[in-house]
Parts: sequence; C-alpha cells; structure tokens
Amino acid sequence: MHGEYKVAGGKLVTVDLTVRDGVLADVRVAGDFFLEPDEALAEIDAALTGLPRDTTTSRLAEAVRTRLADAQDTGRLLGPVAMVGFDERAVAVAVRRALGLSTTWEDHTFEVLRPGPLPPALHTALDQVLTEDLASGRRGPTLRFWEWDEPAVVIGSFQSLRNEVDLEAAERYGITVVRRISGGGAMFMEAGNCITFSLVVPASLVDGMTFEESYAFLNQWVLGALADVGVQAAITGLNDIASPAGKLAGSAQKRVVGGAVLHHVTMSYDIDAAKMLEVLRIGREKVSDKGTRSAAKRVDPVRSQTHLPREAVIDAFEAHFRAHYPSVPGELRADELERAEELRRTKFADPSWTARVP
Repeated sequence: MHGEYKVAGGKLVTVDLTVRDGVLADVRVAGDFFLEPDEALAEIDAALTGLPRDTTTSRLAEAVRTRLADAQDTGRLLGPVAMVGFDERAVAVAVRRALGLSTTWEDHTFEVLRPGPLPPALHTALDQVLTEDLASGRRGPTLRFWEWDEPAVVIGSFQSLRNEVDLEAAERYGITVVRRISGGGAMFMEAGNCITFSLVVPASLVDGMTFEESYAFLNQWVLGALADVGVQAAITGLNDIASPAGKLAGSAQKRVVGGAVLHHVTMSYDIDAAKMLEVLRIGREKVSDKGTRSAAKRVDPVRSQTHLPREAVIDAFEAHFRAHYPSVPGELRADELERAEELRRTKFADPSWTARVP
C-alpha cells in the first residue's frame, strides 16, 4: 500500500506499508523533506509498525512524537530531532492515505450541478439533502452553483437573528431571511450580486486536517479559478478569501454524521453596499480585525477586478474545477428536489427555524 501527502507550503511525504492481522507492518516513510539526524527516519518507521490499521490521525502522529522523544531521552538519537518541511501529522496523513482511510481529489468523481434559479430557502435545503445523501451513500461528491431571482439574507446556523438583521429594513426591501445549516456569517444575496457555490465532499478528503486546514484546503482551487480571471487572491483568517484590494469571499462548513462535509463559498460580485448596510447589522467589532474603517469597504466586487460578466466568471470557475479534478456534469434528481422542497416548507421557510437563535 502506498500513500502520499504534500504539506501545504512544505514537502512531500510518502509511506509504503502492508497490513498483517490488522496491524501496520513493513512501514517505510520517505520524501523530499529534511530530517536530522538520519537515524530518526528508522525511529519513525518503528513508531508506526504494529499500530492497529484503524488508528486515528492524531494517535499516529502522537506515536511518532512519543517515539522520537524517547529515542532522544534514551540516547538512541544523538542531538535534537529537526523535521523540516513536514511534521508528525503529515506522516500520519500519508499513512491514512496508504490505507485508503484518507483520500485525495483524484480518488473521487464530482458531479457539477448548475440547476438554474431556485428560491434561496430551497438552496439551503439542498445543502442539507445533498450532504446527507453523500453521508448515506445515495450520491457522490458534488459542486453546485447557486442561482436565484429573489433577494435574501442567509444567516449562519448560530447567528442571532435580531443582532444580524434589521428586519424592518429587510421587509422594506422585500428581502427574505433564511437560516442555513452551516455556521459563519450572513450572506447578502440579491440576484446577480454575488457568486455562491456549495461543495459536498466525503470526510476522508479532509481526514486528519484541523478545521482551519480544511478551509484552506477546500478553498485552494478557488484561488486558482480567481487567477484564471485575473484576480490574485489568498486565504485570510479562518475562512475568508481576499485580494490586495480587500475581501472577496467568505466560506462556511458543516459536517454531518456518516462522514460528509458541506463547504460553501459566497463571493462578492456587485454588492449594493448601501442597501446591505441598512439590512445587515454589521458592527465595529465585526470589522475591527479586518483593517478597515467601515463595513462598506470590506465589499470588493469581483466585477471591478475581472471586468467580466458574472456568468463568464462562473463559467471560468466551473472550467477550472473540471480541468483539475475528475468531474462530470450532473443534475438534481426528482427525489432530491422533492425532499428539498419538503425541507424548505417545514424547516427553512419556517419562522421557528429562522428565529431559533432570536
């Protein structure tokens, strides 16, 4: 069995191993990393040998860490261990990939869905349906682009409704408020003013990653897609994407029992900042760590940096994703739409859900 893991900003770690009677055997770690002293490599191999096949990423890493510390304490290794370009967790992820417990993009085929305009509350319901379907094995991983023709504010699962939204202003502008299943902040969504997509992946794709690492990992392709349309961007903070001109997008996640991850991104295209600030209660504390004086300055539309129609940007994003990862065009099934519509009616359009955190 062979596994590989490329450390973000670091080096490649490879692992070759076999499994005998449910435990790891013949473990050989290699890669283009730097490690001192040389003898530490044999200690890493020995730390992993004999561990149960289903050992978690954190326990694999701890086994390596403990073995190296013991080797130093007992004099088997002369001098401190230096691991450059990788660490114990990188080794653990490579092991999990060798065992098929941790996967790569290339291990999956993604369906790309562009179902056309749907009510925002139906989109949030589809997030739940498609994530649960992946967890139960009814569907594979998906990338779904949102389209809608009515204005909405979509708030995070744990946000206070009255603290985030001026309900009188929302009613004045005919804006519906919807609560989604993932955390994070509010999305101000008039038709055509932002680019939103949901990525549903198996938990094995982010196996062994911290939440922060999984955000960066699942947003990485977005940086490449932005570069294709002339925007140089980077990950900032936990879940934001920004260009030198300012914030472009935010992302949020939800993980469900059964092993599925919902990751979605909302990107500014042509936000009406004045209206947004009337409807959303964005206080000074919210923007205090963004290096800006007002929330209006946080909005940095993609249109001004690409000079492309919104549809052309979405087309470029889809083309980038399909060029880099195994994918096929797909469609929502009738039963998925039926279940999503039922959820929209009984949950996402229900005031008791929207105001579950008043």
